[in-house]
This record gives sequence, structure tokens and C-alpha cells, in this order.
Amino acid sequence: MIRQLLLRILRGKGAKNFDFDQREMSFLDHLEELRWHIVKAAIGLVVAMALCGFFVEFIVQKVLLAPLLAVGLKAQVLAPYGIVMLYIQAVLVCGLVLSMPNTLYWLWKFVAPGLMPAERRYVSGIVASTSFFFFSGCAFGYFVLIPTALTFFAGFGTANIALNIAVDRYISFLLALVLGAGLVFELPMLTYFLAKLGIVSADFMRKFRRHAYVAILLIAAVVTPTPDMVTQLLMATPMFVLYELSIFIAKFVYKKKEEKEKAEATSTHEDTAQSDEEL
Repeated sequence: MIRQLLLRILRGKGAKNFDFDQREMSFLDHLEELRWHIVKAAIGLVVAMALCGFFVEFIVQKVLLAPLLAVGLKAQVLAPYGIVMLYIQAVLVCGLVLSMPNTLYWLWKFVAPGLMPAERRYVSGIVASTSFFFFSGCAFGYFVLIPTALTFFAGFGTANIALNIAVDRYISFLLALVLGAGLVFELPMLTYFLAKLGIVSADFMRKFRRHAYVAILLIAAVVTPTPDMVTQLLMATPMFVLYELSIFIAKFVYKKKEEKEKAEATSTHEDTAQSDEEL
């Protein structure tokens, strides 16, 4: 698949008939282009981190610690540099999340030459859709997963044991759930591209639905940083819904591809018939 994509990209660059030396030069040129795309994505990340650094106090106090304080728990620092590392981690990760649309844009700009001309028009829509699913997953993790999990954990406190949370472990827990949910919500977009490449179909996904559900439970167990079943089921439930949604997406892609092939076949037949009439 990677080789096929590279050949499409090279053809998109205008290299239709190329020998080994030309292919090597095109590959090096392509690496240079990739480097500049990475640089532009990194610049966007730096700008986003600078913006987050300006609002870092609000991000830490009102965003990151808010779910913990809402259930009556307190965070504590166990190392002299703990607070400094907390602020650095907050700026880095929040900048990464904020710059995600820019990163996705330059990623798709790099892939665009390997797409058909009709497909390149949808790059902006693809970036918007991918960003939407990612931010929706992050919102689900922050507003649903985190409060539910913390409420569940807070209910186990006793008079003899104070439940104080180490701030570094809390932030790692929060970010793992939020970013994990953001990545999990990309399943419909992943299915869309796999269906476009002909790798998966709606029938295939229906046939292996039970296997997929078992895989989803395993993924939820790996993604969630806690061993409790409540958090894992909360992560798995939207994945089940997204899998069913992905079946409809794969069906839609296959239907559109079938209609396009029929239209092309009809057009070719009409052109052939017209040529026969002219002869």
C-alpha cells in the first residue's frame, strides 16, 4: 500500500516514466518536501505553545485541575520540581492539541499529490472532519470520562486513608484519557480512507463485528490508564457506536465508488458508440 501511494505521489509530481536514478532523485525531493512540511507543522506547534504559555495559569487552575477539585479531591506535589514540570507539560500538550488542525493540514498537503485531481478538492474538508472528530473525542474524554472516573475513585475514600493525588500522575491520567479518546474518535475517518483504498468494506466489517468488539474491549483496556472496568467501559461504549457508524461510512464510500464506475463505463460506451457511428 505504501509503495502504491508513493507511485501515485510520483505520478502526481509528473514523473510518469522514470528509471531507478530518477526515482531516487524524486524520492529525495519528496523527503525534502516532507521536511518542510514538518517544519511548518512544528512552527504551528511553537506558536500554539506560546499562546498556551500566555494562558498557562488559567489552563492549569481552571482546566486541568478543575475535574479533580470538582469531586473534592486535592493534588499534591511530591518533588521539588513538580510544579515546574506540571506547567511545562501543560504548555506542551495543550499546544499539541491546539495545533492539531495545522498539523493535519500540512500532513494532507503532503499526501495531496498522491490523490486524484477530484480528490484534492476535499483536502480542506478532510482536515476539518479529522479535526472535528479529534476534538469531539477530547471533549468526550474531558467532560465524560474524567469526571465519571474521578467520582468513582473518590467514593473509595475512608476515614483512615486520605485520598490525595500526586499531581504528575493525575495529569498523566487526564491526558491519557483525553488524548486517547481523541485518537479513538478518528475511527470513522480511518474507515473512510481504508474503504476508499478498497481494504475494508461494510460487508467485511459486519462479518467480523464480534471480533471487532473484542478488539475494542482490549483497546479500551490498553488506552485507559486505570484497571477499573467503569473507565474501560466508558471508553469502549463510544467505540462501539463509532464502529457501527464506520459500517455506514464504508457502505456509503462503496456506493459512491460503484456509481462512479458505472458512470465512467457508460461514458466510455457512449464514446465508443459515437466513434463507430462516425466511421
